[in-house]
Amino acid sequence: MLLCAVLALPASAGAFEITLATWHAHLSRKGPGLLLRDILEARAPLPSILDQIAEARPDVLLLTDMDFDLGQAALDALGEQLAVRGADYPHRFALRPNSGMESGADLDGDGRLGGPRDAQGYGVFSGQHGMAVLARHPLRLERDFSALLWRDLPGTRMQAADPAPEVQRMSSTAHWVLRLDAPGQPLQLLCYSATPPVFDGPEDRNGRRNADELALWRHYLDGALGPAPEGAFVLIGNANLDPEGGEGLRGEMRALLDDARLQDPLPQQATAEWDSTGPLRVSYVLPSAGLTVGGARVFPAIEGQRHRLVTVTLSTQMGG
Repeated sequence: MLLCAVLALPASAGAFEITLATWHAHLSRKGPGLLLRDILEARAPLPSILDQIAEARPDVLLLTDMDFDLGQAALDALGEQLAVRGADYPHRFALRPNSGMESGADLDGDGRLGGPRDAQGYGVFSGQHGMAVLARHPLRLERDFSALLWRDLPGTRMQAADPAPEVQRMSSTAHWVLRLDAPGQPLQLLCYSATPPVFDGPEDRNGRRNADELALWRHYLDGALGPAPEGAFVLIGNANLDPEGGEGLRGEMRALLDDARLQDPLPQQATAEWDSTGPLRVSYVLPSAGLTVGGARVFPAIEGQRHRLVTVTLSTQMGG
């Protein structure tokens, strides 16, 4: 699940505050074009979602459940509605996600092809449940791991019985490394949205894949997927995994939160709630260890949304 937001406001001489946010807001619909219709017609809950983003006014926003269309019409319409509310994001980024992308294989084993669970990531049409980023500062793509096959991930948890290893991608949505040219210092944004570790059987294929979607970032930081990041970075998105509660291989989340290369500004802060599980922490903004955190917040839930907006403010020095 992207929208990353960075806000640059002078905090002291030569210093800037940059606010990054992520939200798994429900911006996905049952068919292509329906999200654009809902934005243009201001159908509920769109006004409430837009109002809360405008209240938070992050500099970078990663939306992790937003339908993708080839011309980015829905993303542009969303940006225009935010600009009306005083939150202008001239820089926007999205790519076709793995969610809804046909694999050509019977991944769910039901004997039929083309179902939503046969896609590279769950989706009833190409682009459903994608990611998008809105930013006040220029963005560009540096790395895209979305096409990496699951079997090719170092230390993969894929098993011999898992279907179609020759086509099954690691990312259920996407794994992007974006460069944000923010005042003070550039940042790498490590953006992703992982599949939920549920909706399968005792083989726990979704749970293993979910954990490996987190492990991908650890391998990237180790330099096992090409050059490791240089300089400041922020890991941001929807892990769909709580370190202590709910289903999934929670040890992978704990290992990431304990990694000395990262810092956790919101420990034990729930970001979503379901009737079956109660509150869980699933969305994260984790700055690299050398960055100065000036504040962090989980916003109140709004009606009709299980997930909550998460923000972290960083202080950077001009020329740092």
